[in-house]
Amino acid sequence: MEEPTPAEIENEIPSIFIPPSVIPSSLLSGRSYTHFSPVPPSLLASAAKSVPVCLGVDEAGRGPVLGPMVYGIFYLPLPLSDPLLRQTHHFDDSKVLTPQVRSSLMQTLSTAGSDLHQSCGWATTLLSAGDISAGMMRPSNAGGSYNLNAQAMDATVQLIQGIYDRGVNIQEIYVDTIGQPAVYQKKLERIFPTAKITVAKKADSLYPCVSAASVCAKVTRDAALEVLWKTRGRPPAREEEKDKNEEDTDMEWGSGYPSDQRCVTWLRGNMHPVFGWGPECRFSWGTAKDMLEGPKGVKVDWPVDDDGDTHRLTDFFSAKDQEEGDELGTWFGTPAGLEAF
Repeated sequence: MEEPTPAEIENEIPSIFIPPSVIPSSLLSGRSYTHFSPVPPSLLASAAKSVPVCLGVDEAGRGPVLGPMVYGIFYLPLPLSDPLLRQTHHFDDSKVLTPQVRSSLMQTLSTAGSDLHQSCGWATTLLSAGDISAGMMRPSNAGGSYNLNAQAMDATVQLIQGIYDRGVNIQEIYVDTIGQPAVYQKKLERIFPTAKITVAKKADSLYPCVSAASVCAKVTRDAALEVLWKTRGRPPAREEEKDKNEEDTDMEWGSGYPSDQRCVTWLRGNMHPVFGWGPECRFSWGTAKDMLEGPKGVKVDWPVDDDGDTHRLTDFFSAKDQEEGDELGTWFGTPAGLEAF
């Protein structure tokens, strides 16, 4: 069965916009990946009239048990930050915008020829549920737990560095904090010493470029969940139910958060007793672990790795081996006793 393209999924779910940052093949494989939009030529440091650029960073989907965590960045000329984002397009914290407004803004940003597309750039990193869980449950002999804050920090740094590598003249960076703002800011200042960096709580409400980054991250995560639902979560419809399913596109797993009863109900009803769920689930979350370790899960005992060779070097020279005619033990002859002297 061929994987659906974003256009095919969008046709089946007409209420949402599938941005170019949602790549079904990567999403369904369980891999993390990054998408960069084209860089407007005027933002390059090499441009004849290079302009100072501000860049905002925000995330979506930190707490859910289902779906990826998405980090988004958004950058544009400093002089356009307020007039273009706040006054013209009314960007705000994605949580206070309706899904329709967020989707419309993302579609405008992705449409060639629009004012947002010509003046702004953006990028997202999707940290897959599988990679998040693998990092958090990493054993001590492989480096120990790679916690969510560390994964988020690395994703942020790699995204910002990716924009620098593309030649953008970044002068100011604004980040919605994870943890203590001062600590996070000092880390970023050591890595990017030439930029003025501001890390703040509620930065997605305070700084327009962070508001826009939050929209990019949120729309990408929501669309990724829709793709996962279409290809992984939704049960196949019987012939008599096809019309009903086409009209009702709501995801039965809800928002993907453990506090959402629809999510918990879906997890319970779709858990394989051995393998759990697919690439949509974060197995390191307590909700998933409790279900797998509960009465409906199968306990698996993993044997200690054994290469089949249990011999010690001294075994080849033991008296027992010699008595049994061991070839290696008698290669240089049998030891002489005291009576030989």
